[in-house]
Amino acid sequence: MKAKRIFILCTLLLAIAAQTFAATAIVAGGCFWCMESDFEKLDGVTDVISGFTGGTLENPTYNGNHTGHYEAVEITYDPQKLSYKQLLDYYWVHIDPFDAGGQFCDRGHSYKAAIFVANDEEKKIAEESKLEVQAMFPDQEIVTPILAAATFWPIQGDESYHQDYYKNNPVRYKYYRWGCRRDQRVEEIWGDKVKHEM
Repeated sequence: MKAKRIFILCTLLLAIAAQTFAATAIVAGGCFWCMESDFEKLDGVTDVISGFTGGTLENPTYNGNHTGHYEAVEITYDPQKLSYKQLLDYYWVHIDPFDAGGQFCDRGHSYKAAIFVANDEEKKIAEESKLEVQAMFPDQEIVTPILAAATFWPIQGDESYHQDYYKNNPVRYKYYRWGCRRDQRVEEIWGDKVKHEM
């Protein structure tokens, strides 16, 4: 009985420790299938959840009402392996920072790119990161906004098929991504700075 209690206590302590060392970030970059696919390949990322954020509507849905919300991902990462700055460096080269009307073939408010910051430190890092990107493109305006984090609404229920869509529907996903010319456009902007696998 004593050994069982010790085992349970150790398990709980490990779970708490794992949560202590995890951090989250929320970004939008057009289709959340693609953002999920890109970020799950980044070393130090432990989980990526597709959903909505940025609007005031509660319980937004993909096929129903998500007015005012962005398609976004909540990224869980290990800050001992990956800093918030490094995560943002990776983010920039996977979006089109000049597009104010959506991303790639997806148009409209819900497909716009944005960085959602949870505190002053994240805001400072995000603003510095945006300035670095702007310096790379002095003749073009970086339109991706930095916004205060709002409630993140994960995809759920009947729409859960959107989560891990790229894994569960690889042929359809690759066809969509190719047809949307996402990879072609990021390579056009970023050159060899971008690394992706469809």
